[in-house]
Amino acid sequence: MVIRKYKSSDCEQLVELFYQTVHNVNAKDYTKKQLDVWATGCVDLEKWDKSFSEHYTVVAVENGVIAGFGDIDEAGYLDRLYVHKDYQNQGIGTAICDELEQNVRADKITTHASITAKPFFEYRGYKVVREQQVIRGGIPLTNFVMEK
Repeated sequence: MVIRKYKSSDCEQLVELFYQTVHNVNAKDYTKKQLDVWATGCVDLEKWDKSFSEHYTVVAVENGVIAGFGDIDEAGYLDRLYVHKDYQNQGIGTAICDELEQNVRADKITTHASITAKPFFEYRGYKVVREQQVIRGGIPLTNFVMEK
């Protein structure tokens, strides 16, 4: 596996990976309606590319396939961390998270972890600050504000 910096040419693949991961991996913890408002399949590629480019964003590549990605901003907010549905439990999320955490100069790192991702972050030493309900399209989604 190779961890490399994000390139704008990755954006479409990352958006597809995000959609597939949410709709397959997170399906055990969220309803179909929740998954549909979380990952609609219709995103503004320009906006996502701008966000990825402004953050420290890395991509994990395994045998020529993008297997995961993650991004963190200067303030230490770990925004996105997604691993391809076919590459779960192979250390990819850990490798991406290690890279992100080591390349931020913030005093603490925060994230909004899904129900699915919460155990992963707890294992890494993150603590739950609070549970929250995020409303998307009138549908509540539970996640956890966590910090390390």
